[in-house]
Amino acid sequence: MNYELQTTNYNDFIPFTKMQGSGNDFIIVDNRSGIIKDRENFSKRVCSRKKGIGADGLLLLEESDKATFKMRIFNPDGTEAEMCGNGGRCIARFAYLKKIVGEKCSFETLSGPIIAYVNEAQTKIRMKNPCHLHLNLKLALEGNSYEGHYLDTGVPHLILFAPKVEKAPLEKLGPKIRYHRYFQPQGTNVDFVEVEGDTLKVRTYERGVEKETLSCGTGAVASAIIANIIRGLGSPLKIKTKGGNLKVYFQRRNKTNFTPLENPSLPEFTEVFLEGEAKVVFEGKYEKKGGE
Repeated sequence: MNYELQTTNYNDFIPFTKMQGSGNDFIIVDNRSGIIKDRENFSKRVCSRKKGIGADGLLLLEESDKATFKMRIFNPDGTEAEMCGNGGRCIARFAYLKKIVGEKCSFETLSGPIIAYVNEAQTKIRMKNPCHLHLNLKLALEGNSYEGHYLDTGVPHLILFAPKVEKAPLEKLGPKIRYHRYFQPQGTNVDFVEVEGDTLKVRTYERGVEKETLSCGTGAVASAIIANIIRGLGSPLKIKTKGGNLKVYFQRRNKTNFTPLENPSLPEFTEVFLEGEAKVVFEGKYEKKGGE
């Protein structure tokens, strides 16, 4: 039987690229012309695994007067995120492949400027310096107490060390910690971390996706910074996730004895980089709906 696409007017379609970085998958659209206006609802539709293309998030490449371009990030629930490490690596490679930028570029995010370096094998981005540290944070949940370490690496993360990360109760604790009153109104991502020599095995419950993702770049960076403070592990650190491997680099100026009090900034940590593969999965065209 011969099947043909009935509509051939491609002006009715939005070009997109599906990419993934260590299993974190994204739909990327060059939106410099403003083809997508209702970003929230568009994200909900295209990120749906059942009725859309399917992704952990929508990345829009838009005009910027502060950098080469602006990255806007929308979660599957339509909320806008401040930053995404793996998304940043993917959009940098996308811009490179589309000849929008060269091997080095800068782009704007809600969390601040990001610098990216792209080569044939890897994509490396310089992250914002971490801030808002709160060590040894104890949370009461249903009669139990859990201790974690909180910081912001572009988006908020709570790090909990686990002896075996595969057995960590992510499905049960992830959403409860994410919506805990301490982290309101913005909520937090939740990372379970196992230390294995100079390697961290990380699982992440992502805010906005509202489930475990195969990888999280900002979570990898947060885990590495906390592993340095709490366990004394040095840079670079290898990160193993369900979706693949990452590497985190950082410099630490001194060995401040941090107290379990919130710090507005962490000037000790600079030159924070996230590195790993970022690959094109496929390209396509998505049919426009009214209002887009």
